[in-house]
Amino acid sequence: MVDTILIVDDEQHIIDLAKAYLEKEGFKTTSATNGVIALQKILADKPTLVVLDLMLPELDGWEVCRRVRAESDVPIIMLTARSDDIDRIVGLELGADDYLTKPFNPRELVARVRAILRRSSKPAQSSAPADSVLTLDNLSIYPERRLVTVDGKPVSLRVKEFDLLLTLAENRGVVFTREKLLDVVWGYDFAGETRTVDVHIAHLRHKLNGMRPTIDTVWGVGYRLDL
Repeated sequence: MVDTILIVDDEQHIIDLAKAYLEKEGFKTTSATNGVIALQKILADKPTLVVLDLMLPELDGWEVCRRVRAESDVPIIMLTARSDDIDRIVGLELGADDYLTKPFNPRELVARVRAILRRSSKPAQSSAPADSVLTLDNLSIYPERRLVTVDGKPVSLRVKEFDLLLTLAENRGVVFTREKLLDVVWGYDFAGETRTVDVHIAHLRHKLNGMRPTIDTVWGVGYRLDL
């Protein structure tokens, strides 16, 4: 099945440029020029990935991302015309998977799309055998099924949230720096920042409320799952 990429931008030349490069690489594309239409297309057409500009008429990219995340885990690459860290951080906190600053190299966009789809489709790297379960107190992780339960109740995690938790759980007590977690969980092709790790840890803590063991912050270093 051909992956469909929804490109959302109010500048037609940006849409045309992205479409040309993505379609050349074998992707199917569709587009929207405002946030309202984008939201409708995302929820109705269910594209494989969304390239979402922040500054949109009618409904901005932040609000589109927030509403989409209430319904879907579709990967989102945010586009921002500003280089302010706050734009990227807010986007990541709302659930974006990556970001590009305008003007961007269309070849880099294609590379980011491929990297995200590759990470989303591959199974988590685990040393555990098939159909095994990793149990730590009231937390259970089923690597092959990509299932997590707390007190026997399933918890819905996004791709990188699951991979991050599994990495920490398989190395319980080991302190990981943010840079190391970016390398292990996101891969060297991820062009994000260490703040990305902090955002995902915050999401995990919120979703896994009541989990024992806990994800501890080692100040000045990074994170570990407690002993």
